[in-house]
Amino acid sequence: MNILLEFFVVTFKVLWAFVLAAAKWLVRPKEKSVAGQVCLITGAGSGLGRLFALEFARRRALLVLWDINTQSNEETAGMVRHIYRELAEAAAAAPRVAGDGEKEALPHCNLQVYTYTCDVGKRENVYMTAERVRKEVGEVSVLVNNAGVVSGHHLLECPDELIERTMMVNCHAHFWTTKAFLPKMLEMNHGHIVTVASSLGLFSTAGVEDYCASKFGAVGFHESLSHELKAAEKDGIKTTLVCPYLVDTGMFRGCRIRKEIEPFLPPLKPEYCVKQAMRAILTDQPMICTPRLMYMVTFMKSILPFEAVVCMYRFLGADKCMYPFIAQRKQATNNNEAKNGI
Repeated sequence: MNILLEFFVVTFKVLWAFVLAAAKWLVRPKEKSVAGQVCLITGAGSGLGRLFALEFARRRALLVLWDINTQSNEETAGMVRHIYRELAEAAAAAPRVAGDGEKEALPHCNLQVYTYTCDVGKRENVYMTAERVRKEVGEVSVLVNNAGVVSGHHLLECPDELIERTMMVNCHAHFWTTKAFLPKMLEMNHGHIVTVASSLGLFSTAGVEDYCASKFGAVGFHESLSHELKAAEKDGIKTTLVCPYLVDTGMFRGCRIRKEIEPFLPPLKPEYCVKQAMRAILTDQPMICTPRLMYMVTFMKSILPFEAVVCMYRFLGADKCMYPFIAQRKQATNNNEAKNGI
């Protein structure tokens, strides 16, 4: 094709993409069904991972829960089973009209939840647990890479082991889980990979260099994977990148921006964050930033001079917003050491 003609075709496609995106803002797309599909969630024992599990359970997905904490993972599984029982009772109680005019109970999937204790920061552990899942449950259709950790130390005070741990869990684990489950998705041309990153994977702040680096890595991995799937023309495999602002799960307890600004940009409620993410996943939205202001912040960071970004950070109180959190973590560590007689 003549390059000039191809340029006009590409221009039209870009403009059409804008039109489609605007249409989705005006008309809410229909959510797809995940009923009966195997959904694996890492870090399912608490926080966003637990809430993702409950949301997928309400939509009749078959859940596979991974967490390093066996007890908390089982607690999540108990909540999921309770939802499954409610769904089964509702299905049994709700009649439908059959072809002959008689009423019969609505059918429901044989829903189950499986729990596995897995340290996603260890490659061998991931591959071994993934093999168990394939044998005991089946092939995974929806993979939610959610597990995350934070060290809570300034760079020069952070032990190398904690830096490595943050990178392994928050970034490298995405490689291991995806390599474990993507081959079957490619074979079937069906699946969905969700990367739960952070707004700190799009722009950074002081004091959490290891966390920001790990989340930037997760975002880069996700975007490259998305392009690879497009290049391979595997349009049946969807990807969704989730980048929320500070979420009130306790992970960053103590983090504060400027007090005059905080009422307009408070920490997100975990339930709201997950509901927004679920809407994006079930409508095959490639990326979701919560709140929407994060899109603007990312755009401004890309076009403004660095010194202008610094001025904005200082005005918002975002330049040192992590310092109170780090101070609390340090105090808690000192108290534990004193309690243990160290």
